[in-house]
Amino acid sequence: MSEASSDDAGQPCDPDAEEEASMGETAPPQSACIPLAEEHPIEGAGHVKLCTPVTYATNPPSSGNHYPTWAAYRTYTKPILRGFWVHNLEHGAIVITYNCPDGCPLEIAQAQALIDALPQDCGPVVKRRMILTPDPELDIRFAASAWGFTLRADCFDRAAFLSFIVAHYAQAPEDICSDGVDPTGGPCGPPLCP
Repeated sequence: MSEASSDDAGQPCDPDAEEEASMGETAPPQSACIPLAEEHPIEGAGHVKLCTPVTYATNPPSSGNHYPTWAAYRTYTKPILRGFWVHNLEHGAIVITYNCPDGCPLEIAQAQALIDALPQDCGPVVKRRMILTPDPELDIRFAASAWGFTLRADCFDRAAFLSFIVAHYAQAPEDICSDGVDPTGGPCGPPLCP
């Protein structure tokens, strides 16, 4: 994965935030968006029974016990249980989560554009080990998780998220590219966990 271009460096928040605000979406003030990346102790990596409630020491999670099934690498419009995507982290994935009760379609679109611009590394089915999902348990607007690391921000800061991805992508105990399942059931079935 390549590093962010020099014009992205040093921006405290997304440079398009003012333009987006004028388009009808209220962006958080730039002074409120200070991305914070942290390393965390590994909480374990055991499998627990599917759909069992799992708690984590960090928010968002960065490691810990998880379900034996991992989530398909894609963008979700419905939240998926953390027990699925923590397993993805163990496979070297980056998971971007958000909690925008008042909506944040432009920031979500920016996150999706960043994911779509990343190089493909896994093959024709799984192009990149990335997940984008809403997370109502998140106590901040946007976050990213990797195995043992988190990034938290009050806005989608493209440069900070790209830097986090470059630093932590495919840096986990199991370097596995195979796809998981859609825990939401997708258009063809019920969710795996009611």
